[in-house]
Amino acid sequence: MRIAMADGSRIGVIAVDNTFVDIGDLLQPYDPLGPEDLLPDLITHFPELRDTLSHRVATGGGVPLEGVRLRSPVVRPSKIVCLIGNYREGTDRPPQILDFFFKSPEGIVGPGDTVVLPPHPATIFHHEAEIAVIVGREAKSLSADEAMDAVFGYTVFNDVSARGLGRSGINSFLGKSFDTFAAFGPWIVTADEIADPYALHITVEVNGERRQDYWTSDMERPIAELMTAISAVTTLHPGDVICCGTNHQGLGAMQDGDEVVTAISGIGAFTLHVRDEQRRVWPRGIDRQTAERVRAAGLRPSQ
Repeated sequence: MRIAMADGSRIGVIAVDNTFVDIGDLLQPYDPLGPEDLLPDLITHFPELRDTLSHRVATGGGVPLEGVRLRSPVVRPSKIVCLIGNYREGTDRPPQILDFFFKSPEGIVGPGDTVVLPPHPATIFHHEAEIAVIVGREAKSLSADEAMDAVFGYTVFNDVSARGLGRSGINSFLGKSFDTFAAFGPWIVTADEIADPYALHITVEVNGERRQDYWTSDMERPIAELMTAISAVTTLHPGDVICCGTNHQGLGAMQDGDEVVTAISGIGAFTLHVRDEQRRVWPRGIDRQTAERVRAAGLRPSQ
């Protein structure tokens, strides 16, 4: 099932005929206070609502996608937890040290939105395409056996990143959490529809030029391990997001006027636009220097 947000405050299911079927009325008994409560309420009550949702979608009457404005499928999660690294970068090196950072929910944007590059003196702004996990229930200290049962679904994430800021240059919260730097879309695909999350193709195209182009099979640590490690530190809640890291071999600059399409096979694709009032310019194409450094030494892409 594909769960989407549209027009700012509507939640729905995308039917097989690519129509948006509004399901907001089904959530009213749970007294959502606002759009930010719709997804957590749906996830929490999904088992009891599944048959009703399936019937609603089968009945038809949805709105064609061109008649709605899709938004980020996540609105206000209590936390966005991101992996640092987590891909082998096409090598056979041992897994890197497991590490995470929080990304601000204030940065959330969605399909068709604009990423605004701030005037801060970054050395470059990168796109980072990733698969993101949507948490399906409250979870603390998950075991490896139960971790995947706490996954509600998956969505496409672009972790926009400003390099070269801060004392260390590692670019975790400081370089990652500007407004508009957390892009999600186009919808959430429930876990039952993704047979193998390690067999998905992830791409980024900038103005039609292919940049990132990799498979989730290159992931160093499986999702269950990420879920157990994070839940050992902090309680996860329905609708929280875990972003599984990126392969840095196709990173490139985002700059004023760019059209950036992020896609994952089996989930979907969405487009972002880029605006920079300073009109800064970087070389087009793949940032080979960063790619080679990360592959050679397993270093974080600091600049």
